[in-house]
Amino acid sequence: MILKSFELNKISQNTIFHLLHGKNEGLKTECINEILKKNDGKVFNYDENQIKDQTESFYENLLSGSLFENTKIILINRASDKIYNIVLDLIERNMTNAKIIINAGVLETRSKLRSLFEKNKDLICIPTYPDNNDTLARLATNIFRKENITISQQNINLIVEKCNGDRKNLKIEIEKIKIFGKDKKRISTEEILKLINLSENYELSELIDNSLAKNKNKIISILNQNNYNAEDCIIILRTFLSKAKRIHKLAIELEKNHDINKTINSAKPPIFWKDKEIVKVQLKKWKSKKIKVLINKINDIELKIKKNYNNSVLIVTNFILEESLLEASN
Repeated sequence: MILKSFELNKISQNTIFHLLHGKNEGLKTECINEILKKNDGKVFNYDENQIKDQTESFYENLLSGSLFENTKIILINRASDKIYNIVLDLIERNMTNAKIIINAGVLETRSKLRSLFEKNKDLICIPTYPDNNDTLARLATNIFRKENITISQQNINLIVEKCNGDRKNLKIEIEKIKIFGKDKKRISTEEILKLINLSENYELSELIDNSLAKNKNKIISILNQNNYNAEDCIIILRTFLSKAKRIHKLAIELEKNHDINKTINSAKPPIFWKDKEIVKVQLKKWKSKKIKVLINKINDIELKIKKNYNNSVLIVTNFILEESLLEASN
């Protein structure tokens, strides 16, 4: 059954399976939170690839439990038609001890997974299409009014244009403005432009920093919380390359002076204080020769996704996960 996002209040606790598909990550987050409100239970996050690689342990966790245990809520991220047979098997089991939320990217009309949910009245299918600028402008106006922040319609339009049809981006931009304008009665257009044009995407930067630090659990957590698209993959690789080159330069200097604090403190351009600890971890993981090999790999991966654009998310995700498992310091 197809359910529009604004009809989420019609979802009952009896609904077992939900499929969310589309590019609007902010709307997806709101939908998932609304579903979780209606269903008490422990949430288990899985990636599609995790389930395919560890199918037996996935089923064991899903099907185990006692009569006194709370309902399990299974959130499957980055789903596609590759998981169709497993989903179909779960539906046919008529489970009562779990709720399944399938978080997919864009699914074409001919998608088997999408078709399965759209044609079955017992399954909930929620398309999350991009917000238009009018919708985002109304959301922004309501949030600013609630926060008692005075802002012109012109400035609201500037913010909305930055958001690429995704309310998640809108909320990130508004949060920056809220913090900046905490003790200000009015925020100027110039200040708005500076705030919304910050070049570095925090989530992408955090993903790459933890990849270079070999923090596998954090990497999986970040990947599970975000649905990246093909355009994101290019940004990820370019940022990865930039940060890897910085570590390469620092690693060469460290091999000369054997003082990690001196190396970090004398870096040019300077490393911000909030980044110093993660950079220190990265330098302990990478020698200059190994990071140079990584730089070459990143360049090769970028060429690969340009030739296989439709598979770019899978290629980049696998690359990041594989690198997190390698012992680079030897």
